[in-house]
Amino acid sequence: MVDVTAKPETDRMARARGLIRMLPQTVAAIRGNQTPKGDVLGVARVAGVQAAKRTAELIPLCHSLPLTDVDVSLELDDALPGVRAEGMARTVARTGVEMEAIVAVSVALITIYDMAKAIDKTMVLGEIELVEKRGGRSSR
Repeated sequence: MVDVTAKPETDRMARARGLIRMLPQTVAAIRGNQTPKGDVLGVARVAGVQAAKRTAELIPLCHSLPLTDVDVSLELDDALPGVRAEGMARTVARTGVEMEAIVAVSVALITIYDMAKAIDKTMVLGEIELVEKRGGRSSR
């Protein structure tokens, strides 16, 4: 791990996004809550939040952080077609929450895949990226 002992605690925030492409009929099934496993977007949101809280257990050498806020938003996109995901994590700590935001988005999208795989074998996850970070020395 990187030693962050000498760094000051600051308010930090990170935002990530990603997407999953799927068949138009899969988007319709998710919208209508007509999938075999139930409320795809609701379960995926909770999975993303839970994953953010466990990031240090999933990513080697990642610091365990006291998260002060985590949010996962999911939007059905008929034009894609698929689902767009955005995750946000906040903390007051000595190191950033980029990985927590990225993990939240990734696990939310993986959960969508798991919950819809019975009706769509063509789904593709992608474009997972950090889009914003604040706090610390390298805000962007």
